[in-house]
Amino acid sequence: MSAAFLDLPQFVSAAGTLRLPGSKSLSNRVLLLAALASGRSEIRDLLASDDTARMLDALRTLGVGIEPAGDGAFVVDGVAGALPVRTAELFLGNAGTAFRPLTAVLALAGGTYRLSGVPRMHERPIADLVDGLRQLGAEIDYLAGEGFPPLLIRPPRPSAAAVVRLRGDVSSQFLSGLLMALPLRGAETTVEIVGELISRPYVEMTLAMMARFGVLVQRDGWQRFTVAAGSVYRSPGVLPVEGDASSASYFLALGAIAGGPVRVEGVGRDSIQGDVGFADALVAMGARITLGENWIEAAAPGAGSLRGIELDCNHIPDAAMTLATVALFARGPTTLGNIASWRVKETDRIAAMASELSKLGVRVDSGEDFIRVHPPGATESLLPAVIDTYDDHRIAMCLSLAARGAPLRINDPRTVGKTFPDYFERFAAMTRPVPVVAVDGTSASGKGTIAARVAQALGWHYLDSGALYRLTALAALRAGAAADDEAAVAAIAATLDVEFAGTSIRLAGDEVGDAIRSEEISRAASLVAALPAVRSALLFRQRAFRRPPGLVADGRDMGTVVFPDATSKVFLTASLEKRAERRLKQLIDKGIAANIRDLVQDLAERDARDGQRSVAPMLPSSDAELLDTTDLTIETAVAQVLGWVNEVPEKG
Repeated sequence: MSAAFLDLPQFVSAAGTLRLPGSKSLSNRVLLLAALASGRSEIRDLLASDDTARMLDALRTLGVGIEPAGDGAFVVDGVAGALPVRTAELFLGNAGTAFRPLTAVLALAGGTYRLSGVPRMHERPIADLVDGLRQLGAEIDYLAGEGFPPLLIRPPRPSAAAVVRLRGDVSSQFLSGLLMALPLRGAETTVEIVGELISRPYVEMTLAMMARFGVLVQRDGWQRFTVAAGSVYRSPGVLPVEGDASSASYFLALGAIAGGPVRVEGVGRDSIQGDVGFADALVAMGARITLGENWIEAAAPGAGSLRGIELDCNHIPDAAMTLATVALFARGPTTLGNIASWRVKETDRIAAMASELSKLGVRVDSGEDFIRVHPPGATESLLPAVIDTYDDHRIAMCLSLAARGAPLRINDPRTVGKTFPDYFERFAAMTRPVPVVAVDGTSASGKGTIAARVAQALGWHYLDSGALYRLTALAALRAGAAADDEAAVAAIAATLDVEFAGTSIRLAGDEVGDAIRSEEISRAASLVAALPAVRSALLFRQRAFRRPPGLVADGRDMGTVVFPDATSKVFLTASLEKRAERRLKQLIDKGIAANIRDLVQDLAERDARDGQRSVAPMLPSSDAELLDTTDLTIETAVAQVLGWVNEVPEKG
């Protein structure tokens, strides 16, 4: 995976079984509670991610003994509510599930601590939590903007307060963090919620985990929560972490939009995570869902298509993001409401999702607490798009599903490391991309003619990638840019207005099929193709031709760089003399004078140049079928390539 981007091919189906990584929300809750408890805890199936790494680093800095125990398990020696380190600076990245509860715990711990994160964390509001903690005597200062991290926490003032009033309509993490910290007070404390409490399933998760560690919170509906005096955490011994229900949503969605069945293991009908409610939303859209004790399976509707819905998403705020992409493949618009909390996450997720979904060519409406997605019409298709991820793991994972309808480029794909480091590897294993036959070979070996006829025989799309470089050379010539001016030519390539329609090739609306075959353009195209910036600019453009039912791609690097996962790869060769004869016939047919000796020399020089250049040397892929066409007719060569294609078993 490139650090800069990852290109996802359009996929035609998805099926398989996936063991989920541990829940991020549960992992960080369990780590914190095990640290505060008395006794030793063994935590199994802990999520390995950026968020949990931030929590682990912080707890170790605070003096908590934590050691790996193999197979994703950790042993935590609890401190019985008394953190050994009373002065520390903690960097928590963009991990809200670490920053918010640690703020609450450290505000009552009796030490001096500085908490900071990445710039986006410093834009995420925390004033409501700080206001609640100050009612209990907490001494917390904002070190930059009022109401936002970074924070300086000092030992709290003595306080006899028994009731805390806390807003519940910004983030449920404020209530969860406060509740987990309250046993440190030693006095009965009640939290009263002002307004509506959002994301209630995450609060239920917190209450369930506190109960596992021996602290029962008395609840009066969703308005009052009381932690009794003398409440202390005690280790439950061994505690497994459920699979992440939010992560499950991406793969359940795959099953719903791409056939399935797709089964996720690690969560099931008895999960304590609210995001398992995503399965109910898929049922409402028409998907087929089956639940077991520790698994969920999803498949597309038995007949017809998914249908758009209107849904209050307060109970599944994270998984609801996945529904916004599923909506692209439904009949009729989908409206997701009560999602104001999206705006204070890793990024403003309402704005980000609206922006990125719009790149696919669909209409998206949004407001303060809703998003509405209008899928493409029956005769329309999604557009290939470059997706920005805003340093937000869920944007990257949600939008990857759009590759069901169009090729995508995902910028900064490594952001998934926050919760699901090997997400794209798992995604690739579960999906079957549009098949590709990559045809490469020496000049005049017949690859263009053979590839075009193979495409015609299969009923697939055809890409003459060499034409793209010729078109770039022609466009550069028309713009007055020198063929070796890398920056200028790359800029032209990035905005190339090209249309392929049968044998027609148009550049900016002009028919240029003959113009790009001139010797002048051929020489310029060879120079242009050696420029790294130009090749990079044209890479995604070439991959965007990969559309159902399949693609036959002809040209340099097709099987090695552009489509390394091609279903079939063929490299054509022929003797120098035979290739010169073919080139001579082409030129004579066009009324161009030439002689065989000059053509042999020209091809020999081109072979040497193409084979020695540092960028894209003319070499076959190690897994390509080699075909010498010297003594073959076009019909025989095409039949051989089709034979190889038909021998390849379909994935899945």
